[in-house]
Amino acid sequence: MANGSQLNALVTVISMKKLIFILAVAWSSSSIVAARGAQKADVARWEHEAQNVTIVRDDWGIAHVYGKTDADAVFGMEYAQAEDDFNRVETNYINAMGRLAEAEGESKIYQDLRMKLFMDPEALKKEYAESPAWLKTLMDAFADGLNYYIYRHPEVKPRVIKKFEPWMALSFTEGSIGGDIERVNLSQLAAFYGKNAQTSKNGATTASPIANQDEDDESGGSNGVAIAPSNTVDHHALLLINPHTSFYFRSELQMASDEGLDAYGAVTWGQFFVYQGFNPRIGWMHTSSGVNAISEYLETVEKEAAGTYYKYGNKRVPMITKGVTVPYKTDHGVAEKKFAAYYTRHGPVIGEQDGKWVTIRLMQEPVKALIQSYTRTKAEDYKSFRQTMELHTNSSNNTIFADSDGDIAYFHGNFIPRRDPEFDWTKPVDGSNPRHCDTKLTGSVGGPRVRRTRCGPRSRVALRPHSMCAAGPGHGS
Repeated sequence: MANGSQLNALVTVISMKKLIFILAVAWSSSSIVAARGAQKADVARWEHEAQNVTIVRDDWGIAHVYGKTDADAVFGMEYAQAEDDFNRVETNYINAMGRLAEAEGESKIYQDLRMKLFMDPEALKKEYAESPAWLKTLMDAFADGLNYYIYRHPEVKPRVIKKFEPWMALSFTEGSIGGDIERVNLSQLAAFYGKNAQTSKNGATTASPIANQDEDDESGGSNGVAIAPSNTVDHHALLLINPHTSFYFRSELQMASDEGLDAYGAVTWGQFFVYQGFNPRIGWMHTSSGVNAISEYLETVEKEAAGTYYKYGNKRVPMITKGVTVPYKTDHGVAEKKFAAYYTRHGPVIGEQDGKWVTIRLMQEPVKALIQSYTRTKAEDYKSFRQTMELHTNSSNNTIFADSDGDIAYFHGNFIPRRDPEFDWTKPVDGSNPRHCDTKLTGSVGGPRVRRTRCGPRSRVALRPHSMCAAGPGHGS
């Protein structure tokens, strides 16, 4: 039988447990109330935004979205895209953020790692916070439109993204097939990082074979034709857009606002800009570019007990190491594979070649890229379109242009690094040579381009620019 002191202690323990339980219930209840309050505020905002949007479907089901402001149009066009194919919208962002394995399992681990080497959510959140106010408003509308769709359609079950956030728009800013990051070879990446990966589990512990994990090439490049007024019956410039993609790779819609937005064309699922198409004054299209815009380096590495170093000039520089966790779906829950990712001044390590580590440097300017992608849809002539091209963030495309003034133009690439021409940049260069590190990833001031005015001929381009027809006199620009 318990004595008095033991009984008092027991009562105290029971009382403390009761207090902890009460506090836990109170905290849980307050959290639920707070969450419901936040959702109620979100819903009120979404409903208010929806009042400013009209979506009209034509006889072919194409959405024509009208809003009072550009942000209203973005809200509506995201909602319309989700109506058409929410799965493709979500999948594009799952892939862009390196979260595909959470939906599709272990076979996508190294595809996710490849994205996570470049995409840091915290960095994107910071860039969102520092973005121009007008762009933040559009990103807010992007997330609101998709979240309103999820709210209105409880039967739709997102695979990974339960709630979209505005910063996510910065993870997917350029709508072509396969961005620069996807050029990183998955087999080499897995061979390098698979050796030191650690697995924590509710599921399997062994990695699946990753041979030939790269995405299948969906196309051989698009075709575009721009014809100058002198070669047309009615003496207006003509633009033909012939994209080579799978049938459902992009949606088609119109987005317009009282703030001057009025664009029609192809939209890569989930993005809030027309990737290629027309407005009342201009038309533009993109073809895949063969421009060498990616730099690879061979790093001389020394591993010691104190850390890992790489050679740069006459110095030994500490290698930057970052922990990267890739969650993945299993039959028994969610498992994680942890990696130690390595970086030099050039970029992340993506493999090994001849005893040296290979790093890669490519264009990463998500805010500028999103600005360029959106503002070109509101350009009114060659001059204003050219201004958007001066942002130099469309690294994987050529561009063909025509306007109602009779100008046609071809831009060969848009981002071209400035590099020492004495070296062969089609192969990895010596990362320890400072001359190889003078690359300025600021884009080319005067990238190759051809412009023809009303009196000029036609131009045509497919995957490569060599088929371009521009015989006869014209005005270079």
